[in-house]
Amino acid sequence: MTDRPLPAPTGPDDVRSSATDAPTAGGPGVDIPGVDNPAVDGPTADAWRALGGPTALLERVSFHGPDAVLPSRLPVRRLARATVAACSLAAAELAALRSAGPGPGPGPVPQVRIDQGAVATAFVSERHLRIDGRAPVSFAPLSGFWPTVDGWLRTHANYPHHRERLLTALGLPEDTGPDRLAAVLRELPAATVQERAYAAGALAVAVAPVRDTTLPLVEVRAVDDTAPRPLEPAPVGRPAAGIRVLDLTRVIAGPVATRTLALLGAEVLRIDSPRLPEAEDAHADTGFGKRSARLDLAERADRAAFEDLLATTDVVVTAYRPGALDVYGLAPDALSARRPGLVVAQLNAWGWTGPWAGRRGFDSLVQAGCGIAATEAGADGRPGALPAQALDHGTGYLVAAGVLRALTDQRTVRPGGRHLRYSLAGTASWLLHGIAPTADPHLPPNAEPYDPARWLTETDTPYGRLRHALPPIGYAGAPAGWERPPGRWGADEPRWR
Repeated sequence: MTDRPLPAPTGPDDVRSSATDAPTAGGPGVDIPGVDNPAVDGPTADAWRALGGPTALLERVSFHGPDAVLPSRLPVRRLARATVAACSLAAAELAALRSAGPGPGPGPVPQVRIDQGAVATAFVSERHLRIDGRAPVSFAPLSGFWPTVDGWLRTHANYPHHRERLLTALGLPEDTGPDRLAAVLRELPAATVQERAYAAGALAVAVAPVRDTTLPLVEVRAVDDTAPRPLEPAPVGRPAAGIRVLDLTRVIAGPVATRTLALLGAEVLRIDSPRLPEAEDAHADTGFGKRSARLDLAERADRAAFEDLLATTDVVVTAYRPGALDVYGLAPDALSARRPGLVVAQLNAWGWTGPWAGRRGFDSLVQAGCGIAATEAGADGRPGALPAQALDHGTGYLVAAGVLRALTDQRTVRPGGRHLRYSLAGTASWLLHGIAPTADPHLPPNAEPYDPARWLTETDTPYGRLRHALPPIGYAGAPAGWERPPGRWGADEPRWR
């Protein structure tokens, strides 16, 4: 069923289940190798298996809509729809668990039907965003690919502090523009600039070829045996209703995950440091359904406010470098010790082991460092990019899927907290090594033309009138949109409703 061998999570505490045939919520699952069902999409099965989902539910997933989306040498369309399908199936599974069925057990799991056009539009949501007609700036002038004396380099200087550090690392003045930067980089080895930037806290990565090394798509660890708190029945479109989520994420991947949980009914409160500003345009895209507050965890009063929030939270999602939050007592084990039964989902750029684990990174840099940019290079040798920031968006939907599955598993398979780990490099590894760039073996081609306007809408917000992408989550009874628009970044009080 799977296209290529997918690295499975490893470790003695991984959550695994046994077989079942009944497509009901919370049923145990089995590993997929050896199961041969041509009606099941291979990449979706891979993702669902990595999440520990019940195999029988995969037959409830189908796809429709245009094939001519997210064109690329690599199978980006298949990755994108599989991550959304896995998230939709996890939402449907939890919805069935919380539905009021005719008997004492859970209700039937809703059918999952994924529209490829909706997925493609959502995967470039930041490009479709308009704020009172204005298009946000995606990449700053000093962000991009640059030729070096021995190859190519990718820089990321969208945030002012990253731009300043990059120029400092190269000994360049504050007013340096693209032409001057290009001239300097052309005389230097890519790896030299990469290491100088790393030492200065800047972001630059040498464009590298594809390597044989593979990384897990997700790692799942059971933490304790605390009984989960009971959840009342919830509408099918709000399977995460009553779940409190502390969102400690930035930029795209983490905010996409928590935006999805908010869509599904969770109360999401994003917490940022007042010392580290976020791009307001980015929050306008990913802040739907959430509230946003600022706390300085180095200050005693703000730290106490955070602990009050943690005392009644169900899920914490973080997206900082490994160890960056540990000084504030926010390492996963420390969080779980103070809040037994907690679901902690972490994501980073480069994976959780190896010499690069602690480095900063963004989707574009991981594409460069993992071989994607080289694979997508043009005829002139200039590195290329995926048609979407697919590592960000895909990982975001996988994080949301993992959280939803953890909430189900706590109540049906094994009680206790969960620790989930993801990385952009892990998703890149799956794209490069785990998904075959082939046509769907079980579906006829769909030549329907793709017009993103079908999956765009407009909403009045504190930022102005937004044109934005609709959510791609697709199952019978799924919500069509968010209950609240994005508020101003950091403008809410740090308390639960």
